[in-house]
Amino acid sequence: MERRILIVLTSHEEMEHTDSKTGVWLSGFTDPYYEFIDADYQVTLASPLGGRPPIDPLSELVENRSEANRRFYEDGIAKKAFNSTKMLRGINATDYDAVFYPGGYGPIWDLATDEDSGLLILKFYNSGKPIGAVCHSPAALIKAAELQPGFLAGKNISVFTNMEEMMVRRGNNIPYMLETRLKELGARVRSSLIPFMSHVVIDGALITGQNPLSARPTAKALIKMLEGNLES
Repeated sequence: MERRILIVLTSHEEMEHTDSKTGVWLSGFTDPYYEFIDADYQVTLASPLGGRPPIDPLSELVENRSEANRRFYEDGIAKKAFNSTKMLRGINATDYDAVFYPGGYGPIWDLATDEDSGLLILKFYNSGKPIGAVCHSPAALIKAAELQPGFLAGKNISVFTNMEEMMVRRGNNIPYMLETRLKELGARVRSSLIPFMSHVVIDGALITGQNPLSARPTAKALIKMLEGNLES
């Protein structure tokens, strides 16, 4: 039976107090995408507004490109799927075996407040289906916690840390510090001893990664969980 994975991408690109844009951190999408594709999973892309999600321009700089990024640029099928994501509102959790949220700053605006996304997360989690989220995309858990109070209480997660936020100097361009907000909701944030190192945390069906370097390992952990090689 073919396994199906839903990838939920941000539709938001504006930042605060700057003309700089944000959106999907490209390797945060491409690294997991090709992990799933190469493992013969059927992948569906969705976003709040549908269509082509914005890409954070910084993630396309040469120094931030991963091998998966270069593969994506030459992959007509992947680019077509990316340019025509389904609208999140029409997605049914029962059609998929797992959901994955790539990183980028966008989620702290739209997915953190999107009811369709929040309900999806709760449906996946309450059905024991794996949920992967990396970097800033654990912001989507905020809406789930709003819809189901106490959802994050005591859960171990990883997320782009306050320290990393300070080091990239974009803290003044976002509405809140994500690590702080998730802690306020009761989450136990676990991080690597050294900023920007890969770090993945698993708590039940919830698999979270700290930063862009954690995207591929988070996807690998999700695959292992689906295949029964990693306990949820």
